[in-house]
Amino acid sequence: MARYRPVSNQPCFLPVVLSEQLLPGTFEFALNHLIDSGAVPLDGFDAHYRNDEVGAPAVSPAVLLKVVLLGYSRGLVSSRAIASACERHVTFIALCGQDAPHFTTVARFVSRLAEPIAAVFQQVLLICDAQGLIGREMFAIDGVKLPGNASKRHSGSRVELAQRAGKMLDAAITMLHRHQACDGEPLAPEPTLAAREQRQVERLRHEAQRIARFLAEHPQDKPGSRGAIRKSNVTDNDSAKMATDKGVIQGYCGVATVDAAHQVIVDAQAHGTGSEQALLLPAVQAARPHMAAHTVITADAGYHSEANLQALAELGVAAVIADNQRRQRDPRLADQAKHRQQPDPLHDKTAQPDQPKRFGPEDFQHDPASDRCTCPGGHTVQGGHEAQQRGYVSRRYRFQPSQCGPCALKAQCLRKPETTPARQVAFHQANTGQGHPHTQRMRALIDSHEGRALYDRRMATVEPIFANLRHNKGLRRFTLRGQKKVDGQFKLFCLVHNIEKLAKAGYGMR
Repeated sequence: MARYRPVSNQPCFLPVVLSEQLLPGTFEFALNHLIDSGAVPLDGFDAHYRNDEVGAPAVSPAVLLKVVLLGYSRGLVSSRAIASACERHVTFIALCGQDAPHFTTVARFVSRLAEPIAAVFQQVLLICDAQGLIGREMFAIDGVKLPGNASKRHSGSRVELAQRAGKMLDAAITMLHRHQACDGEPLAPEPTLAAREQRQVERLRHEAQRIARFLAEHPQDKPGSRGAIRKSNVTDNDSAKMATDKGVIQGYCGVATVDAAHQVIVDAQAHGTGSEQALLLPAVQAARPHMAAHTVITADAGYHSEANLQALAELGVAAVIADNQRRQRDPRLADQAKHRQQPDPLHDKTAQPDQPKRFGPEDFQHDPASDRCTCPGGHTVQGGHEAQQRGYVSRRYRFQPSQCGPCALKAQCLRKPETTPARQVAFHQANTGQGHPHTQRMRALIDSHEGRALYDRRMATVEPIFANLRHNKGLRRFTLRGQKKVDGQFKLFCLVHNIEKLAKAGYGMR
């Protein structure tokens, strides 16, 4: 039988040349060359230090930037994990030397230096352009919604937060009164119960005082995009509640603008809003310095609106942005219905009752000559009014609550018979073609062969970026609070992605 030498994994002392641990072609080699060569100026970090004449020497921003970016590239988001790697991992030691930074220094660097980080992001982008990694043929815009370092439970309007604080104070007072009533009674068999209740009282008081301070510092509700009130958050008021495919989260939306040539991120922003329509124009404006005259902007249906298309036309920016009905009009997806998930036939075989069909305009009798409309229940309304919406002219008739209230067919006529007092019906008369001219032009473009070819490249351009950041780099939530800090952290992760592109292109090897 063949014999082999045993493999020993015991701890040992080895002579290590730190510079030789950075192998050419790797991310850490490109990162080290990028910073040490002076290609990325770090003067912007100096303004945050005040130890020119007195105080201990600080850890170099170059060292901190190296270890943070290397940590993010390895899926280490926590400052404690990065600081521990600087003491134990030879690659991290090769970048920072034998003077590992404390985790508080790493955390302070990430959270307080958003402006210099943005300047570094722009400088690395210029280096990518010099290396020929930006084609400027197409920029794809998309976003990812991620939880923030805030509790969804602490969200609400000013009225809701005030009511919540009042309930907490009432609960604390009730528990105190119960304690006072039990003072003269014999000692309870479980004395720890009183201690737990006392801690609960202190916690309720603390939360109520925290909400009261927040309401005093924010006298107004947050305005929404359409005039509605947006819910505030006591923990992080810059964050917002967002609906995702996995439920409602409290966090931020990270928007990335990606070049189609080599998937370099030309702009990265984080916003505390879930409205993608409001994020399109800021992303386009930030990417305009990197655009050429022939650059095309692509985005999915979440960024589509008539106002956005009009603004892009006024800016002279060519764009291909889908609308909600694009898939229904695409002949290649004519049989998409058969691929939808069907209910499990073994789960419940009980016959489901048929839903009653609600009366539509075709079930009403309309006499245009006499301007009269009669419902299926026999009620008649005389005189309608002309309305224009989305380029369509229609004649609308509104029935009275006295007619619809006692009607026996109310359940078939009203969508919500318990809350809707009366029915309104509209009969379309003409299409002016002037309701959404930019939307109609965009529909014609995206339904063309050239438009479909451009839009099909969008998904292959921008979606792998978020797969890399979320799965490979571990960006599953933002760990900081405040829009400015979160924006800096998102730029750091996107900076890691761009440096990876430089490393694959052989940056620093020649």
